[in-house]
Amino acid sequence: MILFGPEEWQAIALSLRVSVWATVCSLPLGVFLAYALARWRFPGKQILNGLVHLPLILPPVVTGYILLLTFGTQGPVGRLLQEVGIVLAFHWTGAALAAGIMGFPLMVRAIRLSIDAVDPKLEQAASTLGASRGWVFVTVTLPLILPGVLAGAILAFAKAMGEFGATITFVSNIPGQTRTLPSAIYAFLQVPGGEGAAIRLVIVSVVLALAALFLSEAISRRVAARVAGA
Repeated sequence: MILFGPEEWQAIALSLRVSVWATVCSLPLGVFLAYALARWRFPGKQILNGLVHLPLILPPVVTGYILLLTFGTQGPVGRLLQEVGIVLAFHWTGAALAAGIMGFPLMVRAIRLSIDAVDPKLEQAASTLGASRGWVFVTVTLPLILPGVLAGAILAFAKAMGEFGATITFVSNIPGQTRTLPSAIYAFLQVPGGEGAAIRLVIVSVVLALAALFLSEAISRRVAARVAGA
């Protein structure tokens, strides 16, 4: 049985907290943007698509620095949020923001692929019966893409659990406050005798990542099988 020390449990618990909030808060926007990119035609669509996927291309440190400039206490958005009592920089909420942004492209991509697999004629048929666009989405589209939504959420959660560069740049590595699993591994490797704790956390990270990938693949195969049988 693998035993964890207090600091290790703290890092695991904080990572779970950050990843859950990052996934839950970004999911509604992810579904909306995935639907817009899959179904709508509008000026600037390719620019929006590029912005959504930008965190996948940029170095994570660059993303973290942009967040610091924007949402830091001296940033234009961060200053306004601070006036209403919301602090993101060097706080676990900022870690959730950074993790959510880094996992957002994976979420949107998975959901968009699921929407592309839905026959638009089904939505059109519901519209001809008098249903509004929102009701068509809730009653027809959403049930069909639900496996893709779950797959996207799982991938985003796994990415959030493993996020390091943007997080440490934006919120630093404060024990009990912003020290997530990757940050804890990095910190343990910097001190003599910390290799054991680092290895244990590495094992936890690998297990969680593999579980998320296997679950996402299983859901994707289910979607593919359903589309093939349709």
